[in-house]
Amino acid sequence: MRIIVIGAGIVGMATAWWLAQDGHAVTVVDKESAPGRGTSFANGAQLSYSYVAPMASPSVLRNLPKWLLKSDSPIRFVPSADPAQWRWIAQFLAACTAGRSAATTAKMLALSLHSRAMLHAMMARTPMAFDHAANGKLIVHSSRANMDDAVAQLRVQAALGCEQQALGAAECLALEPGLSSIADRLVGGIYTPSEEVGDCRKLCEELMRVLAAAPFGVEFRLGTEVRRIVVQGGRVRAVETAGGALEAELYVLAAGTGSRALGRGAGVRTNILPIRGYSITAAVRQSNLAPVRSITDTHVKTVYAPLGGTLRVAGFAEIAGEGTDIRPDRIATLVDNVARTFPGACDLEDVHPWAGLRPATPPDMPAIGRSRVENLLLNLGQGSLGFTLAAGSAKLLADLVAGRPPAVNAADFAPA
Repeated sequence: MRIIVIGAGIVGMATAWWLAQDGHAVTVVDKESAPGRGTSFANGAQLSYSYVAPMASPSVLRNLPKWLLKSDSPIRFVPSADPAQWRWIAQFLAACTAGRSAATTAKMLALSLHSRAMLHAMMARTPMAFDHAANGKLIVHSSRANMDDAVAQLRVQAALGCEQQALGAAECLALEPGLSSIADRLVGGIYTPSEEVGDCRKLCEELMRVLAAAPFGVEFRLGTEVRRIVVQGGRVRAVETAGGALEAELYVLAAGTGSRALGRGAGVRTNILPIRGYSITAAVRQSNLAPVRSITDTHVKTVYAPLGGTLRVAGFAEIAGEGTDIRPDRIATLVDNVARTFPGACDLEDVHPWAGLRPATPPDMPAIGRSRVENLLLNLGQGSLGFTLAAGSAKLLADLVAGRPPAVNAADFAPA
């Protein structure tokens, strides 16, 4: 079958991979000149398969008023006149109940653990160089209440297949001596030995290298912006680009936040909102002072990922429109967090700053499957977990196309 995938980020590229495995003639279209140049470019680099609890949760709701009143808050909200923003906010708040959060976590864990297996299957078939390492992840807490909540969540997730350990402060320091500068505020942490890291952009590039060659022969139309999805009689007839119309039998919309406008034009509501995040990448100059594992410091809401001789540092969630302008104060905060947490570990005079947009749905669950337009499928809304969920989301979609029973419950992620 001839299939057009709109989007060459990690979700679109993984989708192309699994569709090509089934023998489909796949074309990937993206406005950027290379794959992985949007949200996949410099994300947090963590493959966090055991940490998929939604942002829509009672704890976020409880802290939201405090965060919104602080200038250096990890969350920032800029109101707009767009009704879609307010509809999204209302649905997000409605999802912040304990029951809905727990149900979402269970569904997301099923998808994320499937995604880990599918990424490993991809890597087993074709070696790909993207600074991948299975080095584990440690989430540290500076509040006894937060630590107690984390232990309770650990017990819930243990019944769902997660292998995690609750550690005291001394055990955290024994595991990661580089945290000694914040030893005085550590209460404890949750350690997951099986978590991984990788460079998402590099994986996108590697996937293109493999897919463009035999036996797959995937066609890439990069630097080609899709202006409109042309729908007639309840079916997509073509995608309209600056270089002319492209036709196929089936179409997959996997363009991240760009899916909003394209979906709207096709009569499909994607229900995603762009949430801006920031990162810096700094060269490690003293490896004995840098973390060996992925670290999340809940006190400063910052993640650290060792990545091929560099340290990727990421944080913040801003509902502030579709721009990717880099705010100097956000970058300064990330630099300061590295300096305080891992002093002397990195070259902080020459960091590479970045900002990207996470395509988030109100309940923090992706939409995967057939839309109301007969031959248009969606694979979007993975939010901050695009890297983590990409392989599993793509395999689920490929299974639906093939008519195979998927390994996860497709109804949990079916587009509304």
